[in-house]
Amino acid sequence: MNFALTKISSNSKTGTIPVTVSNRGTCPPSCPLLKNGCYAEGYYTQLHWDKVTNGERGTNWDEFISAIKSLPKRILWRHNVSGDLVGANDIIDAKALAQLVRANRNKSGFTYTHYPMDNDNNVQAVKRANDAGFTINLSANNINQADHYKALGVAPVVVVVAEDCEKVTFTPNMNKIIVCPAQTSDKVTCSSCGLCQKTDRTYIIGFRVHGTYTKKAKLSLSIT
Repeated sequence: MNFALTKISSNSKTGTIPVTVSNRGTCPPSCPLLKNGCYAEGYYTQLHWDKVTNGERGTNWDEFISAIKSLPKRILWRHNVSGDLVGANDIIDAKALAQLVRANRNKSGFTYTHYPMDNDNNVQAVKRANDAGFTINLSANNINQADHYKALGVAPVVVVVAEDCEKVTFTPNMNKIIVCPAQTSDKVTCSSCGLCQKTDRTYIIGFRVHGTYTKKAKLSLSIT
């Protein structure tokens, strides 16, 4: 299974930071967006993702880890524009994640995961990663799940919200949601923002549903 690192991204939303893509096999089977409205199924993103998945691009895991280690100190980088953490059958591979966390040492990596937080292996693997400086955001599918993930207290949380969601809103448990600044201003990118890399933030970041299959995604997540 291949993984790809792009050292200078040309994506208008991420900015010029390094970004990675993991093969499709890393996506947890329980993710409701799997082949069902995921934003990563957009044309150019999908093309690259498919080429990484079929082995035309990228490298194996060991070479990928070496590439992450070689990134400059203190650099902000985003893991998985497409794909998820290494794992199988909804269980995160804690050993592989530990390797990635070590490779990120003295760097500012961040990512998101749709792996379910319904078992101790996943919860503890994510907690250890965040405690060690590699930020993993728990991706909630709705505001109720966002409240549940926030209550776990192990990682920062993001959630998919409606297209017309206000810039600032609240969950049923009154946790603040701030819509991704890159979605509310053309002047902001991941590179200039960095909020998703902050493990100690007290608020949830909301991502307005978007992508080629927005309608399908809204149906998958029951967003109105």
